[in-house]
Amino acid sequence: MFCAQDVQTGQRGGADSVARALEQAEARLKQEALTMNKALQADTPQGADAPQPPPGPLEIAFYGGTFTLLPEAERAACLDLAARWRERGVVCRVRCSTRPDAVTERGLANLRAAGMDCVELGVQSFDDAALEAASRGYAGSVARAACAMVAGAGLQLGVQLMPGMPGVTPEVFRADVRTALLPDNAGAHPLASFLRFYPCLVLRGTPLAERWRTGSYVPWSLETTVDGLADGLLAAWARGVAVVRMGLSPEDGLDDAVLDGPVHPALGQLAKAEALRRHVVAQLAQLPGPPVRFGVPRRLRGLLWGHANGLVAAYAAMGISRDMVYWRDDDIFSLE
Repeated sequence: MFCAQDVQTGQRGGADSVARALEQAEARLKQEALTMNKALQADTPQGADAPQPPPGPLEIAFYGGTFTLLPEAERAACLDLAARWRERGVVCRVRCSTRPDAVTERGLANLRAAGMDCVELGVQSFDDAALEAASRGYAGSVARAACAMVAGAGLQLGVQLMPGMPGVTPEVFRADVRTALLPDNAGAHPLASFLRFYPCLVLRGTPLAERWRTGSYVPWSLETTVDGLADGLLAAWARGVAVVRMGLSPEDGLDDAVLDGPVHPALGQLAKAEALRRHVVAQLAQLPGPPVRFGVPRRLRGLLWGHANGLVAAYAAMGISRDMVYWRDDDIFSLE
């Protein structure tokens, strides 16, 4: 419906695409092994500064398709590559992505036994109406069951959601995030270890592009997207779950392939800054009077005032000016 894997991954398909990708990975891993060995063997001249620590082991991710539906020989070749380089200490973790309707308990157990650490599910939405509107081919119950199966197999679970997909309104997206963070019983850890938010874009050469041209699909605006992402971030942060990406990774040709949708080079920063602002609003509501000093963790210095200082006026309206802010070396906000 909306995927153009060659554009999103920067790789062209074909009968030998997996073999080509494995050859490229093998070459990269050999180079990384050489770099690691040189760093470990390097002697530091007397009186010189302390050497830089050697590069750490890598994580291999099998993305760009439905890993669990690959032919068995290709899937085994991928897992063999990861296992060989893991034994040599060059690889420390292995992950893959797949569809919710392409996992089984037996298949996940086999992946775990073969060394897989994490499975990401391209859920997109848990809402039945949205899944039908986007022709995903499975129901929300299938997606929820798949999440439980991945976690039950002892694998780390990543959930990918697509705000703005056909049928996904801001309200549906907020419900999707809540579902991805289940269970929400007191003290219970969410099944999902992390989330990814991929706002829906209209890409050239996809069926969604035809719906866009006829006016039967209208993507979210940038403002609606930032608003929804900020809400999703706050919900995830409250449960201690990281949102590791918002938006597609930059690839050659991606910008030219986007026909419409909420594209912005700093989308993640916009959403994080807005989520931070809403967090501060909640903290302000607990003060007995207007703020006079505001302590902010130093690591958030690049976020507080927003992209290109776009939130300076919003903070001023809240009674917070630049001269009231001081930077802390811990993770504590302090409003006085």
